[in-house]
Amino acid sequence: MSGRRCFCQASLRALAGVVFLFAFCGTACHKPASSANRLTTSGPLKPCKLAGIDGELLCGKLTVFENRETRSGRTIDLNIVVLPALDPSRIEQPLFDLAGGPGVASTGAADFYAKEGKEYRRHRDVVLVDQRGTGNSNPLTAAPRNRSPQDYLTEMYPVEYVKALRQALEKRADLTQYTTSIAMDDLDDVRAWLGYERINLFGLSYGTRAVLVYMRQHSDRVRSAILMGVAPTYLKMPLYHARAARRAMELLLGECAGDAACHQAFPQIQHEWEEVLGRLGREPARVEYSRPDKSATVTVEIQRDIFTEKLRNRMYSRDSARRIPFIIHQAAQGDFAPFLKEVIPADRSVPDFIADGMYLCVTCAEDTPFIDQDEAARANAGNPFGNYRVVQQTRACSMWPQGKIPDGYHEPVSSNIPVLIFSGYMDPITPPELGEEVARHLPNSKHVIISHGAHGTEGLTHVECLDKLMLEFLSKGNARDLDTACVERVLPPPFVTNGSQ
Repeated sequence: MSGRRCFCQASLRALAGVVFLFAFCGTACHKPASSANRLTTSGPLKPCKLAGIDGELLCGKLTVFENRETRSGRTIDLNIVVLPALDPSRIEQPLFDLAGGPGVASTGAADFYAKEGKEYRRHRDVVLVDQRGTGNSNPLTAAPRNRSPQDYLTEMYPVEYVKALRQALEKRADLTQYTTSIAMDDLDDVRAWLGYERINLFGLSYGTRAVLVYMRQHSDRVRSAILMGVAPTYLKMPLYHARAARRAMELLLGECAGDAACHQAFPQIQHEWEEVLGRLGREPARVEYSRPDKSATVTVEIQRDIFTEKLRNRMYSRDSARRIPFIIHQAAQGDFAPFLKEVIPADRSVPDFIADGMYLCVTCAEDTPFIDQDEAARANAGNPFGNYRVVQQTRACSMWPQGKIPDGYHEPVSSNIPVLIFSGYMDPITPPELGEEVARHLPNSKHVIISHGAHGTEGLTHVECLDKLMLEFLSKGNARDLDTACVERVLPPPFVTNGSQ
């Protein structure tokens, strides 16, 4: 999904994990052949280059049946990129990075591991597999289209868009075959194809759900797992979006009130937030939007639900969240230019990084059908973020094929596998309480709450602390003795208090 729709945000890649494992080896193998040689010498992968990345990677495709149960008919070529271990003198078990969304391509993390995250692959391969329906694995995406500025301010799932998307995708996909459980069996096929006996896993946002499902279905193949921003199988997304967002906004505005510079710039920020919502609730704002290329201005309409949903998404990153008080303050003065600058990209030709069809396939099978609509209406009544997401996704799913999920799918995942869990205290979608709930069923886990964190680590300072913890965890294979004191030094950026910042 685009930044407006997912369990995750573009910042999903700010932090990732890696694991690579050789068959029949323990935590490390003694003087093994390099992973590159093993995977390319009469092996499944070939050397390849990716745009913007120096150095040689390994690429390949594994063909699987779209319908794994019948094992007949249409097939999918799963797109795979491996970043081989940099130091083959000591090879440790690999790390599979599972992307968020649902609908983000895992291979998009290659740039991170090739540049910023090299330590993760110092002694282990990093394996990136585009989940079926994403990236180059039969992506369930709409055809590219030119968007007007108003297109970025429309409802999440317009009826005609959903109908057209389904009609287009059904020509090349059975939309009931793109659930998490099915995809995790694909992933285990990839593991076996590459010759890994056991693997480490990293997931952020929806990627945590994928990790948990893989742990349940293939527990004997998992050495350890890292979860960040936990979205468990039983969450019924987006039932609790508004509740989590309200909590995060209250914390954010409270931070502003306690920050000298922010409070001086916006001494009435809570009142201004309520004032803007009230005004938009009575009547949408119609404002002039000036294009970045200085071409003619256009008039756009901003509805209350769209305004709050866009701000909810900006809270996924602490970097963008620190601009929200300024956006609210300006909007209270009738100036929506800072808001429009945030939500309408300068380059409107850039496609969404989320596959909308994939997002619907997963959530329409695993989440939305299990939401009690009366419960949702009651739970979200009086919430500034309202019941918007539930209404939008319920309507979209009423027009979408529903895949099957296994019996007991929504039960919590229980396992003795070592797991390191991170939650951002300011997370607007997967707050720390979810990490606590999941940890109760994982007795060999450690839950670390990042006091100033949101849904990932974008914009935070001292994130090398979190890298250190994850690398130590991957090396040891357990979290029992991790010293997490450095997490208290992880801080957010300063608040933006004027338009020149």
